[in-house]
Amino acid sequence: MTPALVDLFLSSAARAKAARSFEDQQKWLLRFAAHFKDAPAVIFEERGSRSEVNQWRAQWKHSPKQHDMAGTHAARVLNWAVEEGHLSEHHCHRLPKLYGVDRSEVVWTPSDREAIDAIAPDWIKRLLCVACETGLRPGDLVKLTMASVERTPQGRRLRVRTSKRGRIAHIPITPALAEVIDATPSGRLLILTNASGGQLTEHRASEGLRQWRDKAGLSQELRLQDCRGTAATRLLNAGLSLSEIASHMGWSLRHAANVIEHYARVSPGESDAVLVKLAQAKGAGT
Repeated sequence: MTPALVDLFLSSAARAKAARSFEDQQKWLLRFAAHFKDAPAVIFEERGSRSEVNQWRAQWKHSPKQHDMAGTHAARVLNWAVEEGHLSEHHCHRLPKLYGVDRSEVVWTPSDREAIDAIAPDWIKRLLCVACETGLRPGDLVKLTMASVERTPQGRRLRVRTSKRGRIAHIPITPALAEVIDATPSGRLLILTNASGGQLTEHRASEGLRQWRDKAGLSQELRLQDCRGTAATRLLNAGLSLSEIASHMGWSLRHAANVIEHYARVSPGESDAVLVKLAQAKGAGT
């Protein structure tokens, strides 16, 4: 039965590794299992099952992102079922998506950062700076410790194992990032904390920046995750190749190039230097 298939997947090695990712995966797949609770899993070998899955996820059509998430998780468990031999095939590949926002054009510009720095408390300013200088996801930002700082022949870098892919990322410490690290109180392990100096959660980090973004009158499209576009430019300027940046961000080479090119267009003070380096990176075949 379909619920049993979902249970098998959620207890398998194929399930999401990161806690937050697994919570999301479990939430959507339990919804999927509840809807198809009376259906044997083999119904997904029939062509008509594609329509059934589309009808199920249509209940979230008011929220394109949730609508697409439902289809993504359904297809993932069915792909796994085919790979493991529980199904011979399924017909839910490449379900049409509603959410089509291209966030490569959503970046924090120098003027946006200045607007936040002018009014926000120190913990928010530190958060925004580190996010824009490293490109780390919120879940990795809140775990950064002083132990992540390593010496190199030319200076310092951060050595971070990213939570989403479990890869080791080596991030150059730029002058702006160095200021934040060097201003971290002696004896404090965490580089970023909440207003009270305690553990900062991923949710509080995102919500805190959103609140001060609104107070500064900035675009409501800007989110903590969008600091990654700014960071891509910083990393290019720090000497990383386009392929290294794409690998660190989990992006394609084309997306990384598009993000950096857009940042240069909306940041006139950096346009020429950034575009020259981007052209060199493309020309080098990276």
